[in-house]
Amino acid sequence: MAYRIVTDSASNLSEEMIDEFGLEILPMTFMVDGVERRSYLKGEKTDLKQFYTMMREGKVITTSLPNLQETETTMRAILDGGEDILYLGFSSALSSAFGSIDLLMQRLAGEYPERTLRAVETFAASGGQGMLVYLACKKAAAGATLNEVGDFVVETRDHLCHWFTVDDLMFLFRGGRVSRTSAWAGTMLNIKPVLHVDADGALIPVEKVRGRKKSIKALVDRMEKTAIDPASQTVFITHGDCIDDVEVLKSEITEHLGVTDFVVNYIDPVIGAHSGPGTLALFFLGTEK
Repeated sequence: MAYRIVTDSASNLSEEMIDEFGLEILPMTFMVDGVERRSYLKGEKTDLKQFYTMMREGKVITTSLPNLQETETTMRAILDGGEDILYLGFSSALSSAFGSIDLLMQRLAGEYPERTLRAVETFAASGGQGMLVYLACKKAAAGATLNEVGDFVVETRDHLCHWFTVDDLMFLFRGGRVSRTSAWAGTMLNIKPVLHVDADGALIPVEKVRGRKKSIKALVDRMEKTAIDPASQTVFITHGDCIDDVEVLKSEITEHLGVTDFVVNYIDPVIGAHSGPGTLALFFLGTEK
């Protein structure tokens, strides 16, 4: 039975990859100084460098869920076209989007009893979610059924490692991730936290290092400890407008772990609004999350 893989724009996938796999992307929404915008619009290139420039200039940015009315319209079009739906969603520990869309799909399932609708939480975000979607699409392209792909995501998500660092702690403070005191003290001491997303999809601070070079090294060190056959992996990196640091990270990973296949993209506005410019995130498969 034909089916469509659907995900949301928090997956931070490129337009080229979206087109390659025929993905349906549900755009998250964000507001700049009260003006609502979509984090993804099919066929339109969002100038994310400009978004991070606005953040550096102090624009007030808030975030919201995908528009549920638009989401319902999108899903009905897929179902009416004779396709089933596998939705791979953003971590519910970071957003209520998954729960809202899961409830919508349960309602639609009652209206379309001949169709299969399955929602799978990725417990991931940004390039982590994107990497799971990418791997799921590869399985689907190889002929796996909807439920085989869904089961694969469930089996794989606890091995999808998210490691990242931020350049400015004040954005984590504004998002409620660190206290004001910690943010100010860390900024004064040039502290760069290293964080990861745990098995429940929650954001967890792990260590603090002083300076950007050490924080990048810490990401590489974490990968060295747990990565499964890293030289054979496609490794995902996302960033908050810091491409020079991406190149340093890639070079270190290639030198130490032999990785040559990377997917690099900007962190989208809905996630970037909370992590800030200079965020650098690394995603790979490991023995444990």
